[in-house]
Amino acid sequence: MSDPSPQPGHSSARPTPRDDLDRQLLPPRPAAVAGAYLYPSAVPLGTAPLAATMDLLRPLALAALCVLLAGTAAAATEVEAQSSYIVHVAAAHAPRLPRRGLLTTRAYGSFLRDHIPVEMSSPAPSVLYSYAHAATGFAARLTERQAARLASSGSVLAVVPDTMQELHTTLTPSFLGLSPSSGLLKASNGATDVVIGVIDTGVYPEGRPSFAADPSLPPPPSKFRGKCVSGPSFNGSALCNNKLVGAKFFQRGQEALRGRVLGADSKSPLDTNGHGTHTSSTAGGSAVVGAGFFDYARGKAVGMAPGARIAVYKACGEEGCASSDILAAFDEAIADNVDVLSVSLGAVGMAPNFYSDNTAVGAFRAVSKGIVVSASAGNSGPGDSTACNIAPWFLTVGASTLNRQFPGDVVLGNGETFTGTTLYAGEPLAPTKIPLVYGGDVGSKVCEEGKLNATKVAGKIVLCESGVNARAAKPYAVKLAGGAGAILASTKAFGEQSITSPHVHPATAVSFVDAEKIKKYIRTQTSPTATIVFRGTVVGSTPPSPRMASFSSRGPNFRAPEIFKPDVTAPGVDILAGWTGANSPTELESDTRRVKYNIISGTSMSCPHVSGIAALLRQARPEWSPAAIKSALMTTAYNVDSSGDVIGDMSTSDASTPFARGAGHIDPNSAVDPGLVYDAGTEDYINFLCALGYTAKQVAVFGSSISCSKRAGATVGDHNYPAFSVVFTSNKAAVVTQRRVVRSVGSDAAAAYTAKVTAPDGVRVTVSPETLQFSPTEKTQEYVATFVQRTTGSVTEKYTFGSIEWSDGEHSVTSPIAITWPTSKVAEM
Repeated sequence: MSDPSPQPGHSSARPTPRDDLDRQLLPPRPAAVAGAYLYPSAVPLGTAPLAATMDLLRPLALAALCVLLAGTAAAATEVEAQSSYIVHVAAAHAPRLPRRGLLTTRAYGSFLRDHIPVEMSSPAPSVLYSYAHAATGFAARLTERQAARLASSGSVLAVVPDTMQELHTTLTPSFLGLSPSSGLLKASNGATDVVIGVIDTGVYPEGRPSFAADPSLPPPPSKFRGKCVSGPSFNGSALCNNKLVGAKFFQRGQEALRGRVLGADSKSPLDTNGHGTHTSSTAGGSAVVGAGFFDYARGKAVGMAPGARIAVYKACGEEGCASSDILAAFDEAIADNVDVLSVSLGAVGMAPNFYSDNTAVGAFRAVSKGIVVSASAGNSGPGDSTACNIAPWFLTVGASTLNRQFPGDVVLGNGETFTGTTLYAGEPLAPTKIPLVYGGDVGSKVCEEGKLNATKVAGKIVLCESGVNARAAKPYAVKLAGGAGAILASTKAFGEQSITSPHVHPATAVSFVDAEKIKKYIRTQTSPTATIVFRGTVVGSTPPSPRMASFSSRGPNFRAPEIFKPDVTAPGVDILAGWTGANSPTELESDTRRVKYNIISGTSMSCPHVSGIAALLRQARPEWSPAAIKSALMTTAYNVDSSGDVIGDMSTSDASTPFARGAGHIDPNSAVDPGLVYDAGTEDYINFLCALGYTAKQVAVFGSSISCSKRAGATVGDHNYPAFSVVFTSNKAAVVTQRRVVRSVGSDAAAAYTAKVTAPDGVRVTVSPETLQFSPTEKTQEYVATFVQRTTGSVTEKYTFGSIEWSDGEHSVTSPIAITWPTSKVAEM
């Protein structure tokens, strides 16, 4: 997408905008480099004290004395550097929670005084947050020695360095089959009794009808305990209403990690970036007639749960999201009693261990309180094991396309036409073809600002490669050099996908293969020419939809391979939703346009679609747990596109696999009546952590004081998940069994379900029993799936897939099967 990176809203010196997908195409930057996001957390530095005495100085000459005194004075002011840490405290040693339900930052003052000796107390630790709901403990600025001292204490479970994380609709309701007169939307009454919490960059409600007071809505749910706080440019009492019921902000962690005070806008729920406004309006925005991005995607914009209330928790700022701020947002959201949490952000790089992933810790506590936590899988695809938010208590969402495109055709002088994608909204190019050049021949192959030769570019269209600068910055660089337009090449890894951007200068983006053909045309023609034809909004069946986005992060699960991830896919490509008035649609400083709606892409966009659907299910089926809601969405998901073929993968142009699309594309109306559900609760998740081999302290981070020694025999594969992921580690014939329990939630009290198995290549799969009989007194049944590695036959891929489907003639309850083979097994076949 242009899953945009946060930018300061009113700064005259904003860093160059970079969105999530741009960052994939650029080389990694060191943590110290300023930019859209900080990558690793700052590393705590220790400095040894300088010893100097006057006895050593007396024999020196005056000049040397002055020099040494200056150096000594500087060293005297040098103290051990502090970094930010999140300290998880054993429950027995934590301060008592006050009646109002939240701890102040002073709550852990005496704890620090008791646990850090006087000789280590300089510089003094400072508490950023105290946690009581999303975790037990606090975030603080500590020296390396102070952090180590706390970590060695029996009162402390873990000391985790704070890190920065990154932020990963007119058509989608109809694409998903949502109608006020039937199905899930009717059954849920639009989720009027549900509060969706959104942890993101805040909200920009002024002049945005998606967040306006709605006289048709009843008063907000009385159980909700949140509120709107005010800050610079955000009057909570004036901007909040019976739709936008909560707005809070958290910035101390990011300020501490950056080592500087952030701008005034950070101390307000106001969204000066746009990302949070987009995600929150997608999840639960009110219906708005005539919405669009200029003339693109014009129509009726409405969130997935149009009656739901929205509470925003701004934990992400101009340069990303600090884990300590995210955990504070979880803490407040749990205390406020939200029903669903939408989390379109995640760790940078490979997914961390669950006990050191503070987003996973906060989500665990939320789910334990009955809150559904929908999270984006990430935009690091299409590589294997790139998905984040992969703990089993997350509802993890990939991204796929709609049946809507915004084509911009490149027409070459020889008549060849290549269809690209664009949101350019200015004056079109003339149909007459004009000279075409390659950026590498005119100063910069990636079209960097100031590096293009104006003499060679003037009046021409320039082909620009990906990388180095943001996509939207490339056509602008061409404009500054006097060029007439730009063609942007995608990356090879993205296959047939190119990314749509709201360009300020005539431009379109084409696939890598098409860009190579255009480049070849330039190389073989004496006077190459082209034009770009902008075709606006096209809705139809060509190409088929949905298709998996190339950027959507993939399985298998990096930390727990037996837990299938991602869970589902949902619309996440070229999504129209609300936007801030404090930032341009391109995020370029030179772009003075301000819009109420923007079209962007990413798993950040697919996540709030599922958050809104979860809100509808929460109201339609209030007795269901978060796991049951996830199960209903997974087992009723569909896996074929509009042409009847398996959902395609834009990165390969072939059929996608379940490690890309999860259990399939969400089907909301089927999810309201799934027939059977695979349920799980806090105890099941604790068993899962024990099965991973976590220590007592590591498990206690999640709030459990139960020893894993009492849960011997628990296996990861037996976690009651609505999918099966089996890892064979040997070339020898192996047998793996996984147990599941299903509960009947259908209207028919007496029902019989029969199993249908589609075995993956290389495996024999059996289910016992083959029929599950339910009655009014027997609502749950257990079965065992056995996977036997075949000794004959061919396995040519490192992953093979199948499914187990239970059917009573009315419901089809389908669970995907994923088999991971050892590399040597694949190689020998």
